[in-house]
Amino acid sequence: MQAVILAGGQGTRLRPLTSNLPKPMIPLVNKPFLERMLAYLKAHGVTEVILALGYLPTAIQDAFGDGRGIGVRIIYSIEEAPLGTAGAVKHLERLIKGTFLVFNGDIVTDMDLTAMQRLHREKKSTATLFLVRVDDPTRFGVVETTGESRITRFTEKPKKEEVRANTINGGCYVLEPQVLTHVPPGEYHMFEKGLFPKLLEIGAPMHAYAPPCYWNDVGTPASYLRIHQDILEGRATLSDEGRLSPGEVRKGLNVRIAPNASLTGPVILGDGCTIEAGAQITGPAVIGRNCLVQRGARLANVVLWDGVIIGEEAVVEATSIAKGVTVGKRAILRGAVIGEGARISDGANLAPGATVQVGGIA
Repeated sequence: MQAVILAGGQGTRLRPLTSNLPKPMIPLVNKPFLERMLAYLKAHGVTEVILALGYLPTAIQDAFGDGRGIGVRIIYSIEEAPLGTAGAVKHLERLIKGTFLVFNGDIVTDMDLTAMQRLHREKKSTATLFLVRVDDPTRFGVVETTGESRITRFTEKPKKEEVRANTINGGCYVLEPQVLTHVPPGEYHMFEKGLFPKLLEIGAPMHAYAPPCYWNDVGTPASYLRIHQDILEGRATLSDEGRLSPGEVRKGLNVRIAPNASLTGPVILGDGCTIEAGAQITGPAVIGRNCLVQRGARLANVVLWDGVIIGEEAVVEATSIAKGVTVGKRAILRGAVIGEGARISDGANLAPGATVQVGGIA
């Protein structure tokens, strides 16, 4: 089975985490997000992945090459200008060999992709859409279905009184290659507002797969932090990461923890980390490789990328910190997002929601 991953966006809502790094390369529990997605696809029978890229493509190409290192063949399709979700797939149509999958490149889910493919075959569907149930569908495009999973209507951001279903597009599709004949070549075109309504209009069989499962998108710093919480606390699972037991502290290689440091799981420590005397880490927390947490520092609900230094008696809570950042002594960060290589001064007190740009000083 082939899969197309749409990963050409600039990740602007995630900045400064994506200021000089494409979204597929940001760490998800200490591995590139794309690596996690490829492992998920491989676990469900995908053998070839076409990556539709636009922003900083060489960072991804250099990291994954032809995919042989992870057991999935990778082909690259580079957009010189944004073409939209359907336009990007039309751009690589020549590479499609048969029934194929499409994934938005910012989706985290543990839904049964094998069962979705089976439903597509059994229903002899032209397009099968993964749907997600939400509490407030007025913020999304709503997809209505019959009791037999046949899709009957698309409604974009309905008013409350117009809501007739709570299922929305989850950003994953099983498609037959002939659907691309309805996408104009070389033009900006979307699945959601262009191709799918067109298929419904002409009577093409379209079905929905809406299982109970985990779903979120890595779209904002808040959702990025929340996804880590959900993984560590067992609400979501990763194909290539064993589930943590309650209160577990999982350590990489060559981790040094002072005898009187305090770690309360779930916590994951990358290779080469050092946790000094009196430091406290309260999970959920993910600490990247070669990080240093100095004496008396207190961390809770954090994601630290590689090479971060947390100064003595600093307090860091509900915060994501990119690689190579130094947080000064007695600094206080609550609800912050810190870009790569930034420096937080001794005694700094950042307001909740504060961001520090790449290489910035606060």
